Amino acid sequence: MKKTLLSAALLSVMALGAQAQKIETRPQTSANVGLTPIKTGNWMVGGSLANMGYSFEGKAFNVAVQPRAGYFVSDGIAVGAQANLGLIAVKDYDNVWNYGIAPFVRYYFPEGSSSTGRFFGQGDIGIAGSSAGKSVSLALGANVGYAHFITQTVALEVTAGYNYTKANVNLGEKSSGLGVGLGFQIYLPGKR
Repeated sequence: MKKTLLSAALLSVMALGAQAQKIETRPQTSANVGLTPIKTGNWMVGGSLANMGYSFEGKAFNVAVQPRAGYFVSDGIAVGAQANLGLIAVKDYDNVWNYGIAPFVRYYFPEGSSSTGRFFGQGDIGIAGSSAGKSVSLALGANVGYAHFITQTVALEVTAGYNYTKANVNLGEKSSGLGVGLGFQIYLPGKR
C-alpha cells in the first residue's frame, strides 16, 4: 500500500512538473530599438526582394532583386552600394534581363519615427544595362520608405519611388517609371 501510494504521489508530481515545463511562444512582431541600429559606425546589409515597377515609355512591367550594403557615416545617414538584377516583361517583345550597380545615400527621418520604426529617403545614381543592349548607361533612383524593426537588428521595409535609365531595353531610348519594393535590412553594430 505504501509503495502504491508513493508511486501515485511520484507520478502526480512528475505530471505537474511536465505541465510547468510547457512553454508557449509567439513570433516577435516588433522591437523597441530607438536610435541604436542607425548610429554612426554601424553597418546595414539586406535588400529588396520583391521590387516591382511599371515603365511609362514601353508600357512594360518589371520585377527585380536589389541586394544592398551600407555604412552609417553619421547618425541616421548611410552610404553604400546596391546591385540591380531584374526582368522586364514587354507586350509583343521578348523578355529582357537588366542589371546595374549604384552607390546610394539613405537618410532616416527623425520626424514621424517611433521606437519600432522609421521613415527614410534614399537616392541612388549608377550604371545599368540590359540583355537587349550592348552598352551600359546612366541609372537614377529616388525612393521613400518605412523600416519596421521586428528585432533589435532586423527590419522589414517597404519602399516606393521613381527610377530612370537610358539603357537600351527595346523600348526606346530611355525607361522611367514608378516602383514599389518589399525587403529587409540587417543592422550590424560597428566598432565603438
